[in-house]
Amino acid sequence: MSEHPILVTGATGKSGRRVVNQLRARGLPVRAAARSGRHVFDWTDRGTWDAALEGVRSVYIVQLDGTKLVRPFVERAVRHGVRRIVLASGRGIDLPDYAKDSSGILEGLLDSEAAVRESGLEWTISRPGWFAQNFSEGFFADAVRAGELRLPAGDGAASFVDAEDIAAVVVAALTEDRHAGQIYELSGPRAVTLTEAVATISKATGRDIRYVPLSVADYVAELVLQGLPPADAEAFADVIAPLREGRDEYVSDGVRRALGRPPRTFAEFAESTAVAGGWPA
Repeated sequence: MSEHPILVTGATGKSGRRVVNQLRARGLPVRAAARSGRHVFDWTDRGTWDAALEGVRSVYIVQLDGTKLVRPFVERAVRHGVRRIVLASGRGIDLPDYAKDSSGILEGLLDSEAAVRESGLEWTISRPGWFAQNFSEGFFADAVRAGELRLPAGDGAASFVDAEDIAAVVVAALTEDRHAGQIYELSGPRAVTLTEAVATISKATGRDIRYVPLSVADYVAELVLQGLPPADAEAFADVIAPLREGRDEYVSDGVRRALGRPPRTFAEFAESTAVAGGWPA
């Protein structure tokens, strides 16, 4: 399949960007699709789908949360001759009451997985847990840079997974035959509390960073004071609930099954990110 470009949607995101880089490092042709850039792709504009799929045989799908657009996209991919799909999904989606789903994200993820499995194509599903990169590029990054992470997470822990490992699993599934029909739950090698996480980052950066546990009510109140609507503040608190309740402490074997090696540790993530300037002063 290497003579055809590999389509990567969400190519500027945390996993998509790394998938693009790893594919290019192998010398493989990549169509890096995003809402801006050379290859424009917008989930909400179906007029961009055909150009993205033209001549493609393998696709990495990073879906738009809260939508059911993967199913019609996969149907169009079949018409374009796509043979292999790797879907980015979410760890815990098959666990009852894993988290509140006020925005319909879970319903969309379940429909996307069903659409891929029913497509008749070679498919692989990636189900990563909490990204380690949330501390450097995402949800927690600004607070970590400011030196104080304030969350309603108590002493809960999660087996944070490095996005480089996520990308490596995706690249393997896109380029190797042995991953068809596999669902890979992805995690790091052990659970880490937020106190441990910020201490590890502090050690790697030489900066003083601390974690301050808040009650849910105090957290929501702080976000509202910062200008968020109450409903949005409560939705953010809901996102933290699985972390607070330890629902992501368990370790999954997806990285080892897909790659034949253990996942990177949180310390390895922190050290490499610090060296790359991921937490500028």
